[in-house]
Amino acid sequence: MNRCSNPVDRNAFPRLCAGLLIAFLQATTWAQTVGRPIPPHALRGTLEVTQPPNVLLNGQPDRLSPGARIRSDNNLLTLSGTLVGKTLAVRYVREPHGQIHDVWILTAAEAQQPSPKTP
Repeated sequence: MNRCSNPVDRNAFPRLCAGLLIAFLQATTWAQTVGRPIPPHALRGTLEVTQPPNVLLNGQPDRLSPGARIRSDNNLLTLSGTLVGKTLAVRYVREPHGQIHDVWILTAAEAQQPSPKTP
């Protein structure tokens, strides 16, 4: 006597796994092609963190704002203390009080693209 009234589709689980794998691979491919959201009004410069929050921007003393966000070349937030002594090609946006608030460390490909220069 068969207690299961519905026969089990033995191919359902492998097909489900294959479908999920394909969906995952497509999602990761899409994520790699999406560019970083650097605003067009962000200026380009070279940044060297001397003693956080003090920095040199294009060789001139400047300051990071409280809560400044520094995004590394792989778009992860980076603490300014980990960048002490390094000279980096960046794009940046200032806050209304004039301090540097948003910073994007450029990849080699982004550094070669034309963009606005510091005034």
